[in-house]
Amino acid sequence: MKRGKLKYFLAVDIGAGSGRAILGSIQNEKIEFNEVNRFTNPMIEVNGFLYWDILHLYNEIIESIKKVKTMGVEITSVGIDTWGVDYVCFGNDGKPVGMPSSYRNSNTLGAPNRFFQKIKKEDLYRKTGIQIMNFNTLFQLDTQLSENSSIYPVIDKILFMPDALSYMLSGKMVTEYTIASTSQLINPYIRNFDSDLLKSIGLSENNFAPLVFSGNEIGEINSSVKKATGMQNTKVIAVAGHDTASAVLAVPAENKNFAYLSSGTWSLMGIESERPVINEETYNLNFTNEGGADGSIRLLKNICGMWLIEQCRKEWKKENPVSFDEIIQAANQAKPFCYFINPDAPCFANPDSMINAIKEYCRETKQNVPETIGEIARCIYESLAYRYKQVLLNLQKLADFPIQKLHIIGGGSKNNMLNQFTANAIGMQVVAGPSEATAIGNILMQAKASELVENKSAMRELVRNSTTLEVFNPIDTKSWEENYHKYLEVYREN
Repeated sequence: MKRGKLKYFLAVDIGAGSGRAILGSIQNEKIEFNEVNRFTNPMIEVNGFLYWDILHLYNEIIESIKKVKTMGVEITSVGIDTWGVDYVCFGNDGKPVGMPSSYRNSNTLGAPNRFFQKIKKEDLYRKTGIQIMNFNTLFQLDTQLSENSSIYPVIDKILFMPDALSYMLSGKMVTEYTIASTSQLINPYIRNFDSDLLKSIGLSENNFAPLVFSGNEIGEINSSVKKATGMQNTKVIAVAGHDTASAVLAVPAENKNFAYLSSGTWSLMGIESERPVINEETYNLNFTNEGGADGSIRLLKNICGMWLIEQCRKEWKKENPVSFDEIIQAANQAKPFCYFINPDAPCFANPDSMINAIKEYCRETKQNVPETIGEIARCIYESLAYRYKQVLLNLQKLADFPIQKLHIIGGGSKNNMLNQFTANAIGMQVVAGPSEATAIGNILMQAKASELVENKSAMRELVRNSTTLEVFNPIDTKSWEENYHKYLEVYREN
C-alpha cells in the first residue's frame, strides 16, 4: 500500500429506501470511516405510478459534500452506488426526460412472458445469464415501448441510477459495468451490450454511454457543484455502481471457499466465479450472473429480504410504535416452527398490506394463521432462514469449490437472531459483518483508483483489520432439519 498525504473518500450508498454518505480514509492498515449524512429515498406515487425523486437524491449528495467541507476536509473523490435495474432517460440536450420510474411498479407484471414472444426465454437466459424478474431493465424498457410511452421516442441516452447521479456531479456520461450487468441487456462473455436484445426493444448501443469498469475516473465535479459546495479538485469515480457488487468487495473472507449473503431490503446470496455459469441447471434454478468489481462473476440469487419486516413494521407503527429490537424480542418469545411462507412469492412484492398478505398465504396453504407481532415476525425470520438454506444447497451444486462458510454482510448482518437461525438452518458457520459493507467496498474502490490498494485480496485484508465480526455456529440443527420439510410442503413459487 502506498503512503503519502492522507486522502479522504466520500462513499454515497443509496438503497431503495434510504441513503447515506460515508467519509472514509485508509490509515495504519485500517479503513477509518464515519457517517456524515443519512437521508430518505422515498418512492413517490403520482396517479397510481411510482417514481424516484432524482433531484432529491442529487441535493442530498450536495448537502453531504457541503457537510464534509464544514469539517475542514478536502475530498479526493466521490463514488456512488445504488440498487440495480432502474434508470433515468435523457434527451439529446443532456437533460432528464421525465422522472425515473420504480422497479416496484405493477405495470411490468407479465412483462417477461410478453417479451418471450420476441425472444424465447431459454435464448434470453443463454445470452445474459440473468435471473428472470419482471422488473429487470429489459422488461421495463419493453413495457415502455409496448405502452407507447411519450418518453420513448425522444430518448437519447439511458443512464442507470448511479451513473445518472455521477453525470449530474461531473457532466460526464458513462455506463459502469456492474450496474449495467443487472439490466439483462449485457452479454457476460463479451462484457458488453447485446445488440440483438437492444434491437428487440428499438434501441442501440448509441442509447447508452460508453461502458467503463469499476475504478475508472469519470471526471472532476463540475462548476455548479464546486460553487454549491466549495470543493474544488474532487474527482468522481465509477465505483462498483451496483450496491451488491460494492458490498461483495468488503466480504472479509480469507479464501475463496465461501458464499455471501448481502442482507438488506433484498437478500442476495451467491458465490464468486471466474467465468459465467450459464447452463441448463442455472436456467432451471433461475440464477443470475452479474458483474463483479474485479471482473469476476457474481453467481447469485435475489431473495426478498428485510422488505417483509420493514413493511409489517410500517403497519404495526400505526397502532403502536415498535422498534426492530422489540420485533426481534417478540419473535424470540413466539413458539417456533408454526408458520411458513415463501418470501419470494409474488404476493409479497408490493401488497397493500404485508400483514394481510402473510395471513392469506398461510390460510391458502392450510396452516394456522399468525396473529401477533411475535408470531408474524417469527414466521418471516424462520422462512427467510429456510429460503437461505434452499438457495445455499443449490449453490453447493453449482460451485466448483467447497462452500465452508457463509458471510453475511450489510444492514441485516446486525440481526443476531436471524443470523443464528440461518446458521441453524444451513448447518454451517455464519460470519456476520461488516454491516456497512457496501460503503466500505465503495471507499475501497476509490482507494484503488488513488493507487492506495492493489487488489481484492488486499482490500479484504483491510476489512478484516478494521471490523469486529460476529461468529454464529449452528445449534439445535436436528430440530431445524426436521422442520425443513414443513417449510417445503407450503413453499410455492407462484
